[in-house]
Amino acid sequence: MPETTVKRVTAADVARSLGLSRATVGFVLNETPGQTIPETTRARVLAEAKRLGYRTNAAARALASGRSRIILLVLPDWPLDYSMRSNLDEASLALDRAGYSLVTMTPHPGGQAQPLWETLRPDVVIGMAPFEADRLKEIRNSGVQHIIPPTPAGEAGSYDDLGYAEGPMLQVEHLLQRGRRRLALATSPDPRVADLVAQRRARAAKTLEERAGSSFLREAAITESNAGETVAQWMAADIDGVVAYNDDIAALVLGAALRADISIPGSLAIIGHDDTPIARLLVPALSSVRLDTAGLGRYLADLALSAATGSAPPAAGPETDAHLVIRETS
Repeated sequence: MPETTVKRVTAADVARSLGLSRATVGFVLNETPGQTIPETTRARVLAEAKRLGYRTNAAARALASGRSRIILLVLPDWPLDYSMRSNLDEASLALDRAGYSLVTMTPHPGGQAQPLWETLRPDVVIGMAPFEADRLKEIRNSGVQHIIPPTPAGEAGSYDDLGYAEGPMLQVEHLLQRGRRRLALATSPDPRVADLVAQRRARAAKTLEERAGSSFLREAAITESNAGETVAQWMAADIDGVVAYNDDIAALVLGAALRADISIPGSLAIIGHDDTPIARLLVPALSSVRLDTAGLGRYLADLALSAATGSAPPAAGPETDAHLVIRETS
């Protein structure tokens, strides 16, 4: 059987069908700015394009309109964990509803790939974390018109704190309310999250000092290989409560404690952070802190859309309220 080729419907086909000029149809289909096309004509063009099965040529549309309708989200070199995936899912959904595509990239130290802000010509480049000054200059020099945040890390206008400070505070306060006074801090050894670990450690330590006038008696980066030995040492030091960096680290502590026949929460209370699905699936179920990570995704999408369309930016910061979820480990 001979091969059948389906001809792509073009703007010229739409113009011919309507008896309009190719220029007029092109202005409508490419959303060319600065053109005064009557609304009735615009509606006819769009309806006929849909009837004929016209598909926009993205490259031509971007060239004509000056907009690619692509939002590039630059991610730090963090693990793609449950919270991050929730952020990205919500941001992608919000942008898709507005007619924009979300593309993500993670620059790696020493990486040789050409940055996507040079190849995609995105309408907006937005960082999950503030850009360093050199990286900000590099993006700006590539021709990107809108960069969020527009200032380097640590300067006014950047967002060094997206509202997640309450989580470690709630962890410490909960254990203190449970009568636990000899607390240990379980952190992550992953160098990619060293900054996040430091932020949560500082907030937790500050809360412990303010509420109880004390400090963490022990601290360790927990791995599968050292969890058992570390927990044994903590129990020998009469540790009665553990604040964990996240639920994965808390699960390692919990597993080591159960294998050592340590009563949970009788002898040792444990609380995680992020309220990931594993927290509900563990036996005993893990107490944790739930964050509205989807709220951050919507906030990032709103920021990007405000820059791309020239509309007003979000009036308030991200909805990142932290909520204590008490289960069986505390």
